[in-house]
Amino acid sequence: MKYFRLSALTIAVALMAASCETKKDDQSDKIAALEEKLAKLEAAQPIPANVTTVEDADPSSMGQFGFSEMEYDFGTINEGKVVEHSFKFINEGQAPLVISNITASCGCTSPDWTKTPVKPGEEGFVKVVFNSTAKTGTQAPTVTIQANTNPNVTRLRLKGNVTPKLASSSPNQLGPVKK
Repeated sequence: MKYFRLSALTIAVALMAASCETKKDDQSDKIAALEEKLAKLEAAQPIPANVTTVEDADPSSMGQFGFSEMEYDFGTINEGKVVEHSFKFINEGQAPLVISNITASCGCTSPDWTKTPVKPGEEGFVKVVFNSTAKTGTQAPTVTIQANTNPNVTRLRLKGNVTPKLASSSPNQLGPVKK
């Protein structure tokens, strides 16, 4: 009887281990499939309700971002520090590039950008300010740019690590002192 229980337990553990490996592989496959679907959705532009036909956009009517970098690593900073980085780009398209909107992934990040159309061959910027107050650990805030480009959505990212503030040892913060 003990041999049967031990064998059943061994088989159960082996099945669980195999199941965990299968789950990891399944999760990787699912993540890859979701990322592929997301890329397709971002590439597809919604058709307004009042449009009866849709034609491909003429490349000569679009701008094209030429960023020297799409991600900025600010390294390790102390909580409360504000990081600022300006992403510079050149319009590599054939028409003036117009940024219609930029949104940040969270309230800790605020963007600023070239508000006027950027002519072909000229330079523009997207400035991102990250405030690390109340943010600790690994951080990766993003800004999403909407413009007359193909694709019409572009993402820039900051990344880094925020070290928590050390607790102050001033007597006022420790509470009352008993004598």
